[in-house]
Amino acid sequence: MMIIMRTDATQEDIDNIVSRVKSKQLQAHLINGEERTVIGVVGDGRPVEPDQFVRMPGVDQVTPISRPYKLASREFHPENTVIQLKGLEIGSNQIFIIGGPCAVESRAQLLDTAVKIKESGAHALRGGAFKPRTSPYSFQGMGKEGLEILAEAREMTGLPIVTEATSPDLVPMIAKYTDVIQIGARNMQNYALLQAVGKSNCPALLKRGMSATINDFLMAAEYILSKGNPNVILCERGIRTFETATRNTTDINAIPVLKSLTHLPVLLDPSHSTGHWEYVTSLARAGIAAGADGLIIEVHPNPIEALSDGAQSLKPKRFTELIEQVNAISQAMGRELAPLTSKTISPEVIQ
Repeated sequence: MMIIMRTDATQEDIDNIVSRVKSKQLQAHLINGEERTVIGVVGDGRPVEPDQFVRMPGVDQVTPISRPYKLASREFHPENTVIQLKGLEIGSNQIFIIGGPCAVESRAQLLDTAVKIKESGAHALRGGAFKPRTSPYSFQGMGKEGLEILAEAREMTGLPIVTEATSPDLVPMIAKYTDVIQIGARNMQNYALLQAVGKSNCPALLKRGMSATINDFLMAAEYILSKGNPNVILCERGIRTFETATRNTTDINAIPVLKSLTHLPVLLDPSHSTGHWEYVTSLARAGIAAGADGLIIEVHPNPIEALSDGAQSLKPKRFTELIEQVNAISQAMGRELAPLTSKTISPEVIQ
């Protein structure tokens, strides 16, 4: 439920409410608005009587939240959540674009890609240091060395980095290197991992599971939010259906549906949605037109030699064209691309 405080409520009134909530073995989540404070109350599912709070000093009204995902719902947080990332915004009127390879394969490959996507107009760099693969014989990533290369790319270009955590024990180490922790589709319902990321306070990019409903997706986000991390970015990446012409089926409906149900930012991953580079730009345009707050695109300087997901990776030139087209659609909708970092790229020769 939500406890909505009066505009003249004092800090003591708010503290007393929070203390009462905690005494009931419940959690209190505060939203400090310009005019009033809202206290979200969540717990283990046991019913809570509003009368316990409605007569307390400073309380205006107590309203139940009908959705099972309490903290992720627009009932709890009507305004869009805007995540601040190195001076940039995700979830505002600006469109945020993440580009980079599926996996960090070498220092030369990653730094070359980072420089090129920055020149194309990307706002952040993606790259997997730890890769959950269907086959145990596939490339599993470079591990900590990959994280160090990503950090070097950030230092060179100024681009914040996005990389995946595959298990709870890796979260503390990854959080030291990255700006956003990605939780992949295979781990969307890895609840121990979700809780670990929630405790890290590092922004999280949560991808929808391949067979997950939107309710499942938002309940996964709730795990992260419930542990005190408010910075969750949702990512639609296609779901598994009977269709085999593409890798997955892009649920373009999910974008406006999510925007209506939750205050969290929503991105689209057209690379995993299609599995074919030829379709990525078309889907990217559709995602922005549908209301997505940004895109995450796989880019590789030489896709034919990529150790993973080369078939769906764009070459830098095509990535530049994608951004130009997405920018035109954004402007037609009264939005704009996020500003680019002004950091000058080092003249170092990448070998």
